[in-house]
Amino acid sequence: MKTLQHLLEPIKIGPLQLPNRLVMPPMGTGLSDAGLVSEANLAYIKRRAQSGAGLIITEITAVHPAGHVSPRGLGAWDDKFIPGLSRMAEAVHSQGAKVALQLHHCGRESYTLQKKKQALGASAIPSYIFGFLGTPREMTLEEIQETIAAFGATALRAKAAGFDAVELHGAHGYLLMQFLSALSNQRRDQYGGDFKGRARFMLECIREVRKQVGPDFPVSIRISGEEAVKGGYGVNDMQTIIPDLVAAGVDIIHVSFGTHGNMDINLNTPNPSAPVEFAPGFNAHLARKIKDVATVPVISVGRYTDPFLMNEVIAHGDADMIAVGRQHLADPDFLKNAVAGHPEDTLECLACNQGCIERLSLEQQPIRCAINPQTGQELLYPAGPAAVKRNVWVVGGGPGGLTAAFEAARLGHRVTLYESGSRTGGNMRYAAMAPHKNVYDRYIRTLTAKCKKQGVDIKTDVTVTESMIEKGKADAIVLAIGAEKSACPAEGIGTSVVCDAWQILDGEVQPKDQVVVVGGGLVGMETADFLREKGVKDITIVEMLPKSPVMPQAAHGQMLHRRLRAAGVKLMFGATVKRIEEGAVLLTKNGEDLKLEPVAQVIIAIGVTPRNVLKNMLSKKGFRHFIVGDAVAPRRIIEATTEGAKAAWAISEDLSLPTK
Repeated sequence: MKTLQHLLEPIKIGPLQLPNRLVMPPMGTGLSDAGLVSEANLAYIKRRAQSGAGLIITEITAVHPAGHVSPRGLGAWDDKFIPGLSRMAEAVHSQGAKVALQLHHCGRESYTLQKKKQALGASAIPSYIFGFLGTPREMTLEEIQETIAAFGATALRAKAAGFDAVELHGAHGYLLMQFLSALSNQRRDQYGGDFKGRARFMLECIREVRKQVGPDFPVSIRISGEEAVKGGYGVNDMQTIIPDLVAAGVDIIHVSFGTHGNMDINLNTPNPSAPVEFAPGFNAHLARKIKDVATVPVISVGRYTDPFLMNEVIAHGDADMIAVGRQHLADPDFLKNAVAGHPEDTLECLACNQGCIERLSLEQQPIRCAINPQTGQELLYPAGPAAVKRNVWVVGGGPGGLTAAFEAARLGHRVTLYESGSRTGGNMRYAAMAPHKNVYDRYIRTLTAKCKKQGVDIKTDVTVTESMIEKGKADAIVLAIGAEKSACPAEGIGTSVVCDAWQILDGEVQPKDQVVVVGGGLVGMETADFLREKGVKDITIVEMLPKSPVMPQAAHGQMLHRRLRAAGVKLMFGATVKRIEEGAVLLTKNGEDLKLEPVAQVIIAIGVTPRNVLKNMLSKKGFRHFIVGDAVAPRRIIEATTEGAKAAWAISEDLSLPTK
């Protein structure tokens, strides 16, 4: 029988009593105002603390301006930050949780500092991801001592601000780990050398923190149990310094993995983001290795979403506590739902990174969540109910439509959702068929069930017509009709060897060996991955753009590129298909005519085009309406759900609509 007994058991960290073993780990938000705590920061962390987690750890907080990763990151290197930090601690305490401030110095891993030529590092060795901007300057001994003192002074400020603990960030390739790694530390002084020598900086920072906060204030260290790059340190190396970390003053060891690397050196993933390919709890073995040599509690982190799995990891003795990051963004009520006996109500994190890790790192934008429009927008999020109840129609049951329907119903509106297909999901149903992505199907099923539970009337196999709209009594219409397959301009598109990606993915057409996939975007790449998994031989992807539209810098993108190349899939970029024949494909590349043969199957995967049905009629006849998702332009889940939610919120706020 499933139980949460171990997860819900209290634990004592020094003098600090925690009500349970659930931890929210640090996650950058980009919500700060020049390092100061903003109202958005407060609203965000308060909503996270409502999860019921015993311990909330703040996002990275800079101990020194030279280590401030971004102007949107929190700072604590000066007393001016204390009032805002006090409010943050109070926000978490108001929800019954304890809170730790994470102490951070980015070192060389900052786009902003690298661009300004102000980045520092253990050695003058370029970052794997920001190296194109230049090389960091090697820290002097004076700067090292100044930084050690800054860690201690910032810890003392955290204590003064009312925090219950602090955590030093010694993982993920930031400054403490830059000193620890032989790949980024080639110093010849006392802070370099062998693994123990390279650990000296980390240990001195811990000792200074302990000295400043005293013996009865909990101190955590977050480490990467292994570096997960070629030539990097392993968990066996890390085990050798665990007793030293404890002796220096650590009360908790928070075990993550990995560093900021690139496709050439990563052993598995481009950063510690754990994309959808990684199973929940994949990192538990590293926590167990550290726990084997530790005399203090150990936290495991690694794509956890299910409280019952978290309970099992603790019961097996792999860890004492479980840190859950992105699930806190996707649905902070996951623990409450499980405790109440309704885990099926939880929207499971997709590990897509669209709104969190990659939005912050690749887009330099504040945090969101692809499936939870409240995250990062807590100040905009209407609690409801709406002052006036509307009759709302939602046309289309993909992510955008379902989100619009759920949000409108949550706010008290009468909502009817029309879906032309036999089930909801839209094009996401096909995305869910790609390898490793069955969580996308669970997401659609869960959101559909939540809509029904909220009172949405879902009508499938119904195509909405202009006549229906004219006869209906909708106060507002959300048009979420998605997009349809784009036509391929190549000659011979009607030959018997041609089909499209959707036919392959849903099993309508069986795949064959000697296949050409036309289109190297996400649909084409994931279709090729599907073929690879099915054992299809001799796969070629032809893409007209000179580079892959699927960014290898993104975690899932890099894993996808790796799998396809390892399987021998040929990727041809800058190539245009001109004609398809029975048994051959003719194309041009760099002005040269090429012929691929033999070819037994050609799969068209060149993307989708927005559907235009109903758009003109709604505008011409003055119906209050909103167009969302792929019906606007083909994009990602996050754009669809954000637009769907904002449409529902706008309906509630629009006083010009008629009342019913």
